[in-house]
Amino acid sequence: MTIRTLVVDDDFAVARMHRRFVEALDGFEVVAVLERGAPVADFLAGHEVDLVLLDVHLPDRNGVEVLKDLRATGHDVAVVMVTAASERDTVRRAVGLGVDGYLVKPFSREDFNARLLEIAALVQGADAADPDQQELEQAEIDQLVRGASGRAPEVAPAGAPGPAEHGLPGRLPKGFSAPTLQLVAESLQRAGAGADVSAREVAADCGISRVSARRYLEFLTSQDLAELRPRYGAAGRPEHRYVWTGR
Repeated sequence: MTIRTLVVDDDFAVARMHRRFVEALDGFEVVAVLERGAPVADFLAGHEVDLVLLDVHLPDRNGVEVLKDLRATGHDVAVVMVTAASERDTVRRAVGLGVDGYLVKPFSREDFNARLLEIAALVQGADAADPDQQELEQAEIDQLVRGASGRAPEVAPAGAPGPAEHGLPGRLPKGFSAPTLQLVAESLQRAGAGADVSAREVAADCGISRVSARRYLEFLTSQDLAELRPRYGAAGRPEHRYVWTGR
């Protein structure tokens, strides 16, 4: 599967560099480069896009507002903010709207590639990155997201029931956190019997990144604790929805 990528940046030199980076990665292609935020929604309506590399400081609109409009109109495309904006409020708003990654300039080509490989894993539903590297990057993502949202670190209180006491697996694959698994499972259960939710909705409920939510939801599905229910709507790939099944 090829990850079709839209680059949105008004700086010609930066956009050209991002295009070169993307096209150097196996399994990625750039479908277009836009210099403004306003045309993004219309472009997505007429083209199949898996990933948007979105700058924050655009001439016509703030990139976070572009992201907000995309989510409000049902666009579930993966979005990575590529920007010099690292203000706490900007990060918090982007995380709350379901951004899938955040790259702060200047960054190395290795960091750029690592983030895009995470997106490949999200879009393809497969582990596209090296497991050891993914564990490190996931820890960084969780730390950023929890810090941006003002939530406390993932530390279970003394005497609190562990995952196994909730019917969850006691032994987890490398790179998975028991407290995060419990958060995701509880989010699914709160949706109600038979109600399905998306990775984006679970991410917002738990205060974690959508990449992380998707990985944990897929793990719960593999353990027969959740069920995947594709929802077919507008043109493009179906939205993945999940429902708690328990045991």
